[in-house]
Amino acid sequence: MNPLLSLPGAVSGDGVDAPVAAHYGSFNNEQRALEAGEGFVDLSHRDVVRISGPDRLALLHSLTTQHQDVLGSGLPTGFLVLSPQGHVEHAVLGSDSGGEDGVFTGHLEPGAGQGLIDFLTRMRFMMRVEIESATEELAVTWRPAKQAGGAYEGYEFVPRDRLAAYAEAAGPAAGMWAFEALRIARGEARFGLDTDHRTIPNEAGWIGSVVHLDKGCYRGQETVARVHTLGRPPRRLTMLHLDGSDNRLPAQGSELRHGEKVVGFVGTSARHYELGPIALAMVKRNVPLDATLDADGIPAAQEVVVDPEIGLHVRPNLR
Repeated sequence: MNPLLSLPGAVSGDGVDAPVAAHYGSFNNEQRALEAGEGFVDLSHRDVVRISGPDRLALLHSLTTQHQDVLGSGLPTGFLVLSPQGHVEHAVLGSDSGGEDGVFTGHLEPGAGQGLIDFLTRMRFMMRVEIESATEELAVTWRPAKQAGGAYEGYEFVPRDRLAAYAEAAGPAAGMWAFEALRIARGEARFGLDTDHRTIPNEAGWIGSVVHLDKGCYRGQETVARVHTLGRPPRRLTMLHLDGSDNRLPAQGSELRHGEKVVGFVGTSARHYELGPIALAMVKRNVPLDATLDADGIPAAQEVVVDPEIGLHVRPNLR
């Protein structure tokens, strides 16, 4: 039982986020508090993976989209694992403690940790690396970054037996509805919800953040480099401003239409305290930017998140 679901006003979420609170009584006020730099979000349902050993950075450098100099900097960062065709298979955020005896601790979507552990274990061969789950030991939380910076700042790892004490010191608590609304407004894709099995990093705006362009070969690099060099990725992440006259949000994964044509799919959606109902969607590149789309029966205007010609995120706070 998650101890934070016993906090005053806590209402549990649904779907993949069911183990944590959707809100604590007022998701609009919770958004305002987070925007003001106050409070925290319980993300303790996310999987946690620990990667240790003197060869850990070399292993991650060879297999993932991130450079070992970035991974070993001690700063918050992330990496992707791609298929040979360049499709995103795993997305990890975390940081390394540094040094030969250091540890990279990363977090992933709920239920995704074991797949990453199995892949890295198969690929380590004779390298001095240990890969294990730390989900039962560590809980993920998020607090607004104290300094303006990248999208990956603010995440913390808290011992699970200290989670209640952490919440008491870090409050006020904000739920997933508030966290998701602010994330969507920033144009940050959530792996597996705003992406699908065909997503390449260029479509989601991950180039230059969790994808380092100046490193040696890794699985799937050819696709990333070709699209980055030539431009025009097949699809683009976009933010949808939804018509609020119908008091509902589109279902995650529902078809996105332009007239009679299916031109993409809807990802996550939320009610933002200033912008109103918004969503992220993956849209075919050649759909006109000024076209009104149909998101699960709801009229939706587009706001550019990923440049359709070059596949780069247009928001300056992502790095």
